[in-house]
Amino acid sequence: MTTRPHDPTLTAACLVSRAAAALAVTPRPTTVDGLIAGDPGSLVRGVAVTTLATLEVLERAVAAGANVVVTHEPPDYDHTGAAVPDLEAEGDPVLTAKRAFVADHGLVVWRAHDAWHDRRPDGVDEGAARALGWTLDPAAEGASVCDVGPTTLDDLAAHVATALGSRTARYVGDPDQPVRRVGLDLGFRGFARNRAVLRRDDVDAVVVGEAHEWETQSYALDAAHLGTTGRGAPKGLVVAGHVPAEQAGMAFFADWLRDVVPEVPVTFLPAPDVARPARVGPGGGQPT
Repeated sequence: MTTRPHDPTLTAACLVSRAAAALAVTPRPTTVDGLIAGDPGSLVRGVAVTTLATLEVLERAVAAGANVVVTHEPPDYDHTGAAVPDLEAEGDPVLTAKRAFVADHGLVVWRAHDAWHDRRPDGVDEGAARALGWTLDPAAEGASVCDVGPTTLDDLAAHVATALGSRTARYVGDPDQPVRRVGLDLGFRGFARNRAVLRRDDVDAVVVGEAHEWETQSYALDAAHLGTTGRGAPKGLVVAGHVPAEQAGMAFFADWLRDVVPEVPVTFLPAPDVARPARVGPGGGQPT
């Protein structure tokens, strides 16, 4: 990579335009991507890339000297923004405080979601595969598939949790189930996508970010039961957590963006796993 002197004339709008041209993905008719807060004409002093622009991440971006924050997931708590009018009508104090912080510090927020997923291979999946030490099979169609084995479902889940930094990873299936091929369906891609990957003949297990328990996880539980009773192919499901599942993919985005705009300082700021595991033990925190 060739590093050029910082460009004091590059605006946030030009940064997004240059990235879109480099990515060369056909835009969706309706997309969540683009500048969603701040002045598009702001001159770029530094860029912070993250998976989820929490208030704490925004504070770290300011401390790092960045005035453009690239976030994969929505900072206003709704993927398409459908809940935002209700939050605004309620005068929601959390959203109000967050927006005030963005405005007070002159931040520009850029949502980078759809096009990064529409890249081939999917940018999130490729970044996660790299972090896991796997390689995406270029011959696999319709899903991201990796050769990983031989291993067991229990060891696979432990590796996923460790490599992706998940504090609350879980899995469904027989711990001793052999696994050689894994499908990736990261983030939250819905029951239809999840079950389609689970049904593939060329995968033994699927890693997802998050899934509704009454949908994908219940389906995987029944599929695993059929496998253990000899009435179906054994399958396993690993639920890594939404942010950990896509974190490496956005670190990969930061690396990619540095090559696109080498004259601009680009920092990756990992977002924390949104939940902590509950303490389990004698008493379990039971009130006395």
